[in-house]
Amino acid sequence: MEHNTITEKILQAHSDDVVFPGNIVHTRLDLVVGHEVTTPPAVEMLKMAGVKKIFDPDKIALVPDHFVPNKDVQSAELARRLREFAREQGISKYYELGQHGICHALFPEKGLILPGSTVIGADSHTCTYGALGAFSTGIGSTDLAYALAKGSLWFRVPESMLITVDGVLRRKSGVYSKDIILSILGRIGVDGADYMAMEFCGRTVRSLSAEARMTITNMAIEAGAKSGIIAPDSKTREYLKNRTSQPYEEVKSDPDARYAKEIHINAEEISPSVACPRLPSNVRPVSEVRGVKVNQVFIGSCTNGRIEDMRIAASIMKGERVAKNVRMIVIPATTGVYAEALREGLLSTLIDAGAVVGTPTCGPCLGGHMGILAAGEVCVSSSNRNFVGRMGHITSDVYLASPATCAATAISGELTSPEGFL
Repeated sequence: MEHNTITEKILQAHSDDVVFPGNIVHTRLDLVVGHEVTTPPAVEMLKMAGVKKIFDPDKIALVPDHFVPNKDVQSAELARRLREFAREQGISKYYELGQHGICHALFPEKGLILPGSTVIGADSHTCTYGALGAFSTGIGSTDLAYALAKGSLWFRVPESMLITVDGVLRRKSGVYSKDIILSILGRIGVDGADYMAMEFCGRTVRSLSAEARMTITNMAIEAGAKSGIIAPDSKTREYLKNRTSQPYEEVKSDPDARYAKEIHINAEEISPSVACPRLPSNVRPVSEVRGVKVNQVFIGSCTNGRIEDMRIAASIMKGERVAKNVRMIVIPATTGVYAEALREGLLSTLIDAGAVVGTPTCGPCLGGHMGILAAGEVCVSSSNRNFVGRMGHITSDVYLASPATCAATAISGELTSPEGFL
C-alpha cells in the first residue's frame, strides 16, 4: 500500500476489507477495555442476547475507576456487577481496589497498550492510547457488548489530520504538553477534527515523554476526533521496556501519506493557557485572564494525573502554601503513581502545602465525588472538560489548565501563570 497514514495501516493490518477514508471495515480487536459505569450495561445486553462466553478473556481489561471507593449504593452495585463478570469470564486483567487506577492511565502503565494494536473502550477518552502508536477509540455500551462477544467491530475509516508542532517549548515560562493541546483546541474548535484521526508529529512532539504525549492524545476527543495518534519512537520503546515482554510492530505513516487537513504549530509561540468556561476550545493565555478568583484547584484525571504531573505540581508547591479559602485536591491517577509519589516525597510536599490527596479515581473530573462544586464556585482543573455542570452545580465554572498553572493558582488564590514559580 502507498500514501497511507499510520491509522490506515493499523486498520488494514486488522481487517480483510480494503481500507480507505470513508469505507466501512470490519476490524479485529487486540484489546477491549471497560470500567464500572459502561461495562455493566453491555454485560446485560450479552445476557439478553444469550451470549454466555466472551470472545477471549485474555484480550479484556477491566477496572472500577469512576466512583471508587464506592460513593453510594448505586455505584457499589455497578462495581459488584463488573467484579462478578470478570470472575465469571475468567478475566485476569481485572484490577481491584489497591491495584487500580483511572483506566486510561492504568492500562498503559501495566503494559497492555502496544504500538500497532487496535484498542476500543466504552469511554470517550480511550483515544489516550494513541500516544503509544495504537489505534484506539471510544465507543458506547452497545458496541462494547458486540466487541466482547465477537472480538471485532465495524468502523468507518477516518480521514486523518496531521498536526505538526515544531520548536522548543518555553518551559521556563511554564509551558507544557497540556498547553499544546489547549492551543490546538483553541485554534480548530470542538468540532474541528470531527470523526478524524488526529496525528501529532514534529520536533516538539518527539521531545515529549510518553506520559506528556498521553495528555495530548487524551484530549483529541475534545476536537470531535475519532482518535489521536503519535508514531512510536525511542521514547515509546523506553516507556514499554520494563512494562511488557509482548512483541509489537511499530507502524508509521508513509512519507507521502495523504491527509485531509494539515496544521503547523510553532511551539515557541505557545504560552501557559487555560480553557475558559464552558468549552475546552474557549482557550486564552493565562495572562489575559489572570486574577480570576478560585475556590478549588484539582490536579488529577486521565489527562494529568501521572507521576510527571505530580512532580511538576510538587516542584511548584514546595515551601509554599495553598491560599486561604482555596481547596486544593490532588488525586494520583493510579495506585502505582500514588506509591511512587509517596516514595519520592511528593505527597508530603503537597500535603505540607495544604493540599488534600485522594485515592485514585476519576472522582471530581466528571462531577462524581471527592470534589463536587457548589453553586457559583470556580475551579481550575487539570482535567479535560469544562462543560456546564461538568464538575458540579450548573452555575459553577471550570477552567482547564496544566498542573503547573493549577499549582501556581492554588498558591495565589487566583488564576496565575506558573512562570514566576519555576
